Amino acid sequence: MAGIARLRDFVQGMTRLADGGGGEAEFLAEGASLLRGLVAADDWLPPACAVVGPGYRQYLLHCDPAERFSVVSFVWGPGQRTPIHDHLVWGLVGQLRGEEISTEYVLGPPGTPPRPGRRDRLRPGEVAAVGAASYDIHVVENAVPDAPSISIHVYGGNIGAVRRHVFDPGTGEARAFVSGYGNDAVPNLWDRSAG
Repeated sequence: MAGIARLRDFVQGMTRLADGGGGEAEFLAEGASLLRGLVAADDWLPPACAVVGPGYRQYLLHCDPAERFSVVSFVWGPGQRTPIHDHLVWGLVGQLRGEEISTEYVLGPPGTPPRPGRRDRLRPGEVAAVGAASYDIHVVENAVPDAPSISIHVYGGNIGAVRRHVFDPGTGEARAFVSGYGNDAVPNLWDRSAG
C-alpha cells in the first residue's frame, strides 16, 4: 500500500523513544508529536484495518517485541461507543477520519454511579492523551451520526493483552476484561518493495 512507509517511520520513531528509556511524560510529549505527523496524512492505513463492524473494532497495527508500546486503529460505526473503561497504561489518541467524543468519568464511593467530567471532541489531525493523571477512565463515541470515524491509538504496553476494567454506569462496580484485537494479522511494514 502506498504510504505504509508513514506507519513504518512512526513505529521506528516510537521504538527510538522506547530505547531511550524515557518515562510516561516523554512518551506523551514526543510520542504526541510523532502521532500528529502520522495522522496528518490519510494514505497509509490498510483497508483491512478500517473495516466497520457491528461494534467498534480495535485492530493491531504494531506491537513492540518487548511490549513497551502498541499501535492500533479504532474503527467506530455510527452510534458506536465504548463502555466506561480504564487503560492502566499511558496512551495517545490521534484522529485520522471523522470525529470522536471522549467523556472522562470520575468514580465515587462504592455503589454510586461514576460522574461524567471533562468532555472533548477530537477532529482529524488532533491528538489527545490518556493516562493515570487524566482520562484514565472514560467513554469514547463516534461523533459523526452517519459515517465511520477512525482514530489511531498508541499505548504504553500491549493494550490487547492488558487486564483492565469496565465500570457499571449505575453502581461504578468494576469488572475485569482483556480487549484483544479484531484482526489475526498485522500490516507488513517491512516489505519495501511496495513503497
